[in-house]
Order: sequence, then C-alpha cells, then structure tokens
Amino acid sequence: MVVDSHAHVSPCWYEPVETLLHHMDRHGVETAVLTQLIGQADNSYQQACVERYGARFVSVVWVDAQAPDVGAMVELLAHAGAAGVRLRPGSCLPDGTLPEVWRAVQSCGLPVSCVGSAETFAAPAFAGLLAALPDVPVVLEHLGGTSAPVETDAALALRQEVFRLARFPNVMVKLPGLGELMPRAATALRDGEAFGGQSHPLVAQALAAFGAHRVMWGSDFPVVSAREGYGNALKLARASLAGQPANVQDAVFCRNALRVFGAR
Repeated sequence: MVVDSHAHVSPCWYEPVETLLHHMDRHGVETAVLTQLIGQADNSYQQACVERYGARFVSVVWVDAQAPDVGAMVELLAHAGAAGVRLRPGSCLPDGTLPEVWRAVQSCGLPVSCVGSAETFAAPAFAGLLAALPDVPVVLEHLGGTSAPVETDAALALRQEVFRLARFPNVMVKLPGLGELMPRAATALRDGEAFGGQSHPLVAQALAAFGAHRVMWGSDFPVVSAREGYGNALKLARASLAGQPANVQDAVFCRNALRVFGAR
C-alpha cells in the first residue's frame, strides 16, 4: 500500500481529482491526502472528493488564519471530517498565548500541514510556537522548505538548520520527489537516469534527524508534472530508500501518513 501525503486538486486551477486518480491507479497509490491550495478557503470541492471516492482521499483544508471567526471555522471543518489544516509557520502572541487558529487545531485534535520557506521554519519564533504545541502533529512540507532545488552550501545548511526541529517529537517532514531537490542530469534523456543514479543528501539527513516514523512521501501533484512526473516522483524516491529495511520504507510511503492524517 502507498499513500501520497501531498497532492493538490481543484476545479479551477491545476487539475481535477479525476486526473490525480488516473496517476494513482497507474502507479499503485491507494490513498492521497488532498492538500488545499494556499489562499483557497472554500474547501467544498475537496470535501466532495472525499464523499465521492471514500477511502481514496482525505482532505487537509485551508482557512483564513486572520478571520475573526477562524476558530469556529476550524471546528466546523473538523466536524465535517477534515483530516488536518494547512497553515503557514506562526509564532506565539506577545503575551505568550497561541494564535487563535493554532488554539483551534489543538482543541480539535487536528494535525497541521505546514507550508513555508526554510527561513520561516528555522526562525526562533516558530520553534517557540512548536514548544507550546507538544500534542499537535506538525508536518513540514517540501522537506522543510520551498519546492526549489537545494544546490548551494548555504541552502543545504539552512535545511539542516530546519532539521534541528526534530528535537520536537511532534514535528515531521514530507519527502517530495527528488526533482524538487535536484536538477535533472544532463544525460537523463539519453541513459534513463533522471539524476545520474544519485539521491540527494537531504533524504538521508532527514531520516537520520527525524527517524523513519516522522518522514512521509508526498508527490506534490500536479506541480510534479513539470519536473520528473508522478510515477518517477514515487519510483525515484523509493529507489533512494532502497537500502533501508522494509519497515522503514513502509513507514515513509504508507504508515506515517495513515497515522497522522487518519487516511484509511
């Protein structure tokens, strides 16, 4: 069984759910976590996908974190079956209390899929927020950064700084397709080795920092289609972990997403 922890669908941007289902069926992915587009607070399409296709999908919603009724909205979405909430990194208020949206996810027992840059993840203020939320699973998207190749020493060092958040037991990371982390090899189209048969050092470093029980694979569909493609995002990520024990691979490509987002 394979679970995709990070995919996007929409009737008005990117691709509809049927396109994602095609790729999932073709490549043996049983369930996907529909992760709402940034800024799209109307989550009805994702909810409809869950209702129509049952166990194939769960919905991680987006809310307007600044709305005066955001707490009530999170509660309403939780009661409607949301599997999690997508938020940007935050910080505690000046008096040390949690922002309302983070209080709401804590109260509702929902995990957070956290989208941001490596700079915002590494900020001390975000670490302070995480320290105040020990019981809320927080999953850092794109291996703790944005969906751009990590090619310089400075960029690598910044991601390694983000990985220090592994000191918080509730923090996890999403492992993307390798095309997000490194450019295609110049000889890829000739010899069929997309990245010259190499992995990216951040893959092993993430496993070492967080442990296999806190890393989960996510395709970033359909954005991945502009890189190596859905099938290769799974195939090459699995190849990069081929030397790991079966239980480690099962955790990364299935069990962790099941546990955190309640996918069944």
